[in-house]
Amino acid sequence: MSGQDSIEAAVEAAKKAVQFDQQGESTIAAYYYEAAVRLLNQAAAELSPDQQESLMKKATDYSSRASELKNRTPELKIEEDSSKTEAKTRLKQCHFLLQQAIEEDEQGDKDEAIELYAQAVEYCTQYPDLMQGELRALILQALDRAEELKGIKRNDPASPSAPSPAKVIQQKPTTSVTPRHKPELHRGTSVHLQVSGQDTYSEEEKQVLLHTSRINKREYVPFMSVDLSEKFQYSIPFTDKDGPLPLVEKQKRDFYKFARPEEICSDPCIVAGQYPNYLSIKQTVISDCSFVASLAVSANYERKFGRKLVTAIIYPQSRDKKPLYNPFGKYMIKLHINGVARKVIIDDSLPIDRFGRLLCSYSSNKNEFWVSFLEKAYMKVMGGYDFPGSNSNIDLHALTGWIPERVAIRLKEPDFNKESLFNTLETRMEKGDVLVTVATGDLSDYESERSGLVPTHAYAVMDVQTVENVKLLKLKNPWSHLRWRGNYSELDTKHWTPELQRLLNYDPNSAAQFDNGVFWIDYESVLRFFDVFYMNWNPELFSYTYCIHQSWHAGTGPVKDVYTIGSNPQYSLDIKTESSGAVWLLLTRHITEIDDFRENKEYITLFVYKGGRKVYYPFDPPPYIDGVKINSPHYLCKIILNPSSSRKYTVVVSQYEKSTTIYYTLRAYATCPFTLTKIVDPYRYEKQVTGQWEGITAGGCPNHPMTYPYNPKYKVEVDSPSNSNQLLVELKGPKQYQMGFDVSILKLNDETVTAPFRSRSSGAYRSGYIVMELDNIPSGVLQVTPSTFLPQQEGPFILIVKSSAPIQISRM
Repeated sequence: MSGQDSIEAAVEAAKKAVQFDQQGESTIAAYYYEAAVRLLNQAAAELSPDQQESLMKKATDYSSRASELKNRTPELKIEEDSSKTEAKTRLKQCHFLLQQAIEEDEQGDKDEAIELYAQAVEYCTQYPDLMQGELRALILQALDRAEELKGIKRNDPASPSAPSPAKVIQQKPTTSVTPRHKPELHRGTSVHLQVSGQDTYSEEEKQVLLHTSRINKREYVPFMSVDLSEKFQYSIPFTDKDGPLPLVEKQKRDFYKFARPEEICSDPCIVAGQYPNYLSIKQTVISDCSFVASLAVSANYERKFGRKLVTAIIYPQSRDKKPLYNPFGKYMIKLHINGVARKVIIDDSLPIDRFGRLLCSYSSNKNEFWVSFLEKAYMKVMGGYDFPGSNSNIDLHALTGWIPERVAIRLKEPDFNKESLFNTLETRMEKGDVLVTVATGDLSDYESERSGLVPTHAYAVMDVQTVENVKLLKLKNPWSHLRWRGNYSELDTKHWTPELQRLLNYDPNSAAQFDNGVFWIDYESVLRFFDVFYMNWNPELFSYTYCIHQSWHAGTGPVKDVYTIGSNPQYSLDIKTESSGAVWLLLTRHITEIDDFRENKEYITLFVYKGGRKVYYPFDPPPYIDGVKINSPHYLCKIILNPSSSRKYTVVVSQYEKSTTIYYTLRAYATCPFTLTKIVDPYRYEKQVTGQWEGITAGGCPNHPMTYPYNPKYKVEVDSPSNSNQLLVELKGPKQYQMGFDVSILKLNDETVTAPFRSRSSGAYRSGYIVMELDNIPSGVLQVTPSTFLPQQEGPFILIVKSSAPIQISRM
């Protein structure tokens, strides 16, 4: 390396040293200061004495600063010695057991409380050094309380005849206790809205949930009330049976080991303070900006509205839903995955580098670990830290269960109303109704450098305000550095008036001193540089909910929904009020392999038709709501009701070029009572024949009376004691022909019965496919005559007859 190269490398090392020094990363800063010293010494050796002087002065300054930092902070942690560390850990574990026992005791679960009191007493008696002072008094109180719960009167503990604490507690209780938690799996959400329909699942639905519990070859079973009694204490530190998560390449480069929190800091906790601070969240080398942005908006919500949201899904926790640090190292995270809340078990080991720096997302408050644990749980479900990336709709729904909506920024499209969108963001965020992130699309290197924005990157939306007629958004980059450089940035001296600074409590000069990734940006710039808003809505905006879990097999129906949707899953939505309101329908495709994220080829949507009956043709009548197929696991459809709106709808699931079996959940949220039921075909029997229009048998429609009678005719015999049978007749043929058929009743087995018709036409001729339903058909013989619209249109066809009663079909 030449002298000039060494100087340039020294400058880069010094920049990093200063950066880490400002962030309080003393050990890493010292490393880079020393690297700069070595490079400067190397460069000085090749320079003249006059040139050496300034370099050596810098090297001396850097060396002094490195020594100062190294004397201040050791490499991995501040601990006295291993024996003291072990004693401190045992003390924390004992306190944790006692706290858990007291929690269960106060909630009335005697069996669980007795067991936990027993574990605390037995654990402490194994280590005499713990049985001192205040802790000894607590242990004796625990022993007394356990015996009280069991109806046992204890002798003086000093008496030789008194049994050991552990032995006393292990005795069986004198009375039976009904467990507080009962296994429960219901159709409601985590906020327990009113369930509009049957609360229990069918066997088919249970099989769907069971099948999609296996994600990336690991089991994530539905979260039930019994899981609130999960065991979190062990004789040795808990280690996840699934092993450590696969690392991304950038992690592997600096990886030193997996460490537990007590190896990283002296007094670990889950959340420092009552609520988390979004400013403390930092993304590192994992490509999960959308997830970290989701954490930021959730933390902002918790602090602003005083309601625990994502921190409440971390277990163990206290009665007020605050997550507890577990010195035994086991945690349970509740994530909304594949249609229901599921439990994810992790241990507390996290990847670090040789300086003790976390190689995952973390909180800048070195003692709290909620960010790292939530990320670890989500990355476990997604296959590991080598995560391909997602979007905030998916991530926020997994974290909160809030309803995901994607709003693309399409200025040139006539139905995009930018004013309405901003008003929605401003008013609804202020009320706490919605969590919002925004993402950039592809940006050129020039655009990215000039704007300070990262291409295809998610940003958390922390605030939306109109001030002095200016529409502004406050965003946070999950990296916690690199900010917007345009209008209303901290660099903008033109737009930041003193009044505007006062109203927003923002000082650009102070903000310029430290880059934390937070910035203000005007709405017009957002519309120019960003691609999409991701909005997740609070389900508590709705009073009613209902969901159905189903599968759609690959071989059911045609590959494309071009001519018929008769084989698609269909549901009848019945609104039970005449007043105004809203029903939101969320279609969620279940993901079981990480490849579904990497190369998602499944495009799904919903079509909504008026009427509530089975629909066969995709565009006749046209759908009331024509869904757009997207390759996201979630698709949201909104039905807005007014007094004149229809009260019965048919909801059809659709996918583009169906090639694989999909598993999905259809959930409805409504402001009014409703029912959502699967439309089930009544047809138990099916017969199919193939035929041909050729020569004289290609007779055309009844408009051609000379040739129509020569069309192929088929006899359908209905054998049933009932005279109200249901039939479905389908005709498939060349797509270039318009085709149809007539059905005539030739004979009734019971002559006293009146036929519902003599002859009925399938209606207007259609291209390639036509269908007709027949109700109240008596037992007897029918004739079906398929035809093309014009004579001499030759080609094959398939005639299918389905029936609720046994049938036979033959050529006449």
